[in-house]
Amino acid sequence: MRRIKYPAKADWQELVKRPTQHFEDLEAGIAQTFRLVQEQGDDALRTLTQQYDGVQLNALYAAADEIAAAEAELSEELKAAILQAFSNIQLFHAQQAEQPKQVETMPGVTCWRKSVPIDRVGLYIPGGTAPLFSTLLMLGVPARLAGCKEIILCTPPGKGGSIHPAIRYTASLLGIDKIAKVGGAQAIAAMAFGTDSIPAVNKIFGPGNQYVTVAKQMLSKTGVAIDLPAGPSEVLVIADESADAAFVAADLLSQAEHGADSQVVLLSNSADMLSRVEQELQAQLAVLPRREFAAKALENSLGILLSNVDEMLAFSNLYAPEHLILSISNFEEVLDEITNAGSVFLGNYSPESAGDYASGTNHTLPTNAYARAYSGVSLDSFVKKITFQHITPAGLQNIGKTIEVMAAAEGLEAHKNAVSIRLKEVQHV
Repeated sequence: MRRIKYPAKADWQELVKRPTQHFEDLEAGIAQTFRLVQEQGDDALRTLTQQYDGVQLNALYAAADEIAAAEAELSEELKAAILQAFSNIQLFHAQQAEQPKQVETMPGVTCWRKSVPIDRVGLYIPGGTAPLFSTLLMLGVPARLAGCKEIILCTPPGKGGSIHPAIRYTASLLGIDKIAKVGGAQAIAAMAFGTDSIPAVNKIFGPGNQYVTVAKQMLSKTGVAIDLPAGPSEVLVIADESADAAFVAADLLSQAEHGADSQVVLLSNSADMLSRVEQELQAQLAVLPRREFAAKALENSLGILLSNVDEMLAFSNLYAPEHLILSISNFEEVLDEITNAGSVFLGNYSPESAGDYASGTNHTLPTNAYARAYSGVSLDSFVKKITFQHITPAGLQNIGKTIEVMAAAEGLEAHKNAVSIRLKEVQHV
């Protein structure tokens, strides 16, 4: 990690910048993929799957018996873990349901808002170096709770043409029976534009490699909804002398191992803590199976020495991390000072991995400083909020003059007349 001591506040803006991502070079190729899928449909998906995944698909969807077989292919221990995570995630997200509340804004004028599920959603689940069945739980659980009528799942096939059993098992647990063996930008295109086999969806969710990320960003410019702007995973840890250096290093590496483009940041008011964490990083890194990914990520990462907790929180709010870990004493006293973060982990015994897998909160979160304005995925991500209102004749008499005056002031005479013509009718009743 690059160590920086007591940087001037004027330099903070430069320090919070993420490693530059040169995605523009990918756009032409992805646009070509979009055109192929739009023009050739399923044939394009088969051709591109052969080209990029080395798999000749006889059928785009996993067969029912293939999905059912997953249960026998997983250990009882892993199935129990998935079931526990499923239960916790469902319990947490079920509490997010919003019941319609009617409000009489003035006598005879009643307004309310109702959550309505998005009809058809598409979930993209990576299946390459890390088959993210945990992400399927994070997306599938709220989609089911929201009441989405149709859920399409796309995930790339393995070399043998099958889907990882943990993804198949989790899909079955969620009641998702449409698992398309398609990955990459072509999967995003299929869900956006539709093919003979894969219907166009109203909103696309899920992480992926740089091609998937750019494909989703390109689609968002065309009116196809996506979950949120995505980028490499990141964590910021605030640690004082009360922190455990081994815990902090483990949390930093848990994000660094996602990929070479991930970034981790450590803030501390203790030079000794920075040194101890650096020693732990080297020791733990040496035995990680994905140490090459993690080592590359650490090259883009920062260890910053600041004067006090207030400074560290101010820097964190400017950085707006995807994950924020507070490994400080008396963290309860500073919670109100946190204004920009995707998800926050409190104390020495709340590892970020808990949120990634099983505590109940969602791990699909805004990265690249989007936490300044975006929330992570929740039940709300899978619904639309529709407002309703009902005005009685008496209510129109109460509010009518206000509307007429405002419409006239804006020069919109037809708006005014829509009220006036009704008021004349009401007065004659």
